[in-house]
Amino acid sequence: MKFFHVKTVAETLEVIAGEFKPNRPPIEVSLIDALDMVLAEDVFSDEQVPHFARSTVDGYAVRARDTYGASDSLPAFLDVTGKIDMGKSAVQPVKEGQAQSIPTGGMVPDGADSVVMIEHVEEVDDLLNVYRQVAPGENVIRAGDDVEKGELVIAAGQRLRPQDLGVLSAIGKTSIRVYPRPIVAILSTGDEIVPADKKVLSPGEIRDINSITVATAARQCGAHVIYGGIVPDDYESFAKRAKDLFDQSDLLLLSGGSSVGTRDYTEQVMQSLGDPGVLVHGVSIKPGKPTIIAKAGAKPVVGLPGHPASALIIFHLFVAPLIQRLQGQKPAAYVSRISARISRNIASAVGRADYIRVKLEEREDGLWAVPVFGKSGLISTLVKSDGMVEISANKEGILEGEAVYVHLFQ
Repeated sequence: MKFFHVKTVAETLEVIAGEFKPNRPPIEVSLIDALDMVLAEDVFSDEQVPHFARSTVDGYAVRARDTYGASDSLPAFLDVTGKIDMGKSAVQPVKEGQAQSIPTGGMVPDGADSVVMIEHVEEVDDLLNVYRQVAPGENVIRAGDDVEKGELVIAAGQRLRPQDLGVLSAIGKTSIRVYPRPIVAILSTGDEIVPADKKVLSPGEIRDINSITVATAARQCGAHVIYGGIVPDDYESFAKRAKDLFDQSDLLLLSGGSSVGTRDYTEQVMQSLGDPGVLVHGVSIKPGKPTIIAKAGAKPVVGLPGHPASALIIFHLFVAPLIQRLQGQKPAAYVSRISARISRNIASAVGRADYIRVKLEEREDGLWAVPVFGKSGLISTLVKSDGMVEISANKEGILEGEAVYVHLFQ
């Protein structure tokens, strides 16, 4: 009867946001091992980057005012007074009417405020003919242009990308505090479910799809995964195996068994793991209504629908944000979505959010989202899809040509 008290998608996300946070303390790792991990502290720079003005081209360090008016027909003439070596200090200043040869990345000497490219000059003995004027700061990166001393470089909650690790290296960091990768355990249930490596199926048997799709989706979110195997629809064996996996993990996912059938033990097992127990039992969504979310101690437990398409859609909507929260990651609600137009009318029931699988097509008049219809038990519908379109609970559908957001599958 709890399905009469289903929550909306927004309410379910609010439960996740309010109830769950990292349940393991941060750890220190080297930068090379920190890719895709989530930063646990704000990082400020103790120095400027770069700490000296540098040239962005091969050329000559000059005072910009000495080149004003220079052209092919009337060049500016400067005295070449030195050469700046890569990786060495520029000790001799540039004075009025002077220039110094400088490589890309070389230190701009005092007195110079710009660099004229080597293509626009001609050196004859120690006299430089300049055929194009430059502006102050042209072809120069000034000290602190990249990072200022005391600047917040990366805020806590950022998933670390290669460019993030690069800037941390630039400010002298060799290790960083991050949240541990969450350990996600997956347990499949059902008398009809058999391992994927079974070659010949008996009547009524189906191979375990969800363990593979959900496990790999969890890895994409940065988690370590424990595959717990398959248990039959028997409470004792189900509860024992679930408890073992729960003790080893930060998040337990139970695949299948979340329907309202008489042999459904999922809710009982979730309640047995600890208080406060079930927080969400059913979501007003299609597909994926029989979704269960519980909390045992500080740990989340999720009962996923058994149908493969439903399970993966629910993963994207609710489990991915859960894994983000376990890593201390800031929400990234709109990072993986793109605007398109729907290719046909689609009806929907008011009061229930519908998620329609779509394939993207580039046409002469722009990007179109073409619905991929099929029942929630058909994994092939996801293979043919690039993402999904939400029809919100307050709408009766969407019309052909209407602009929609496509939430992209990774």
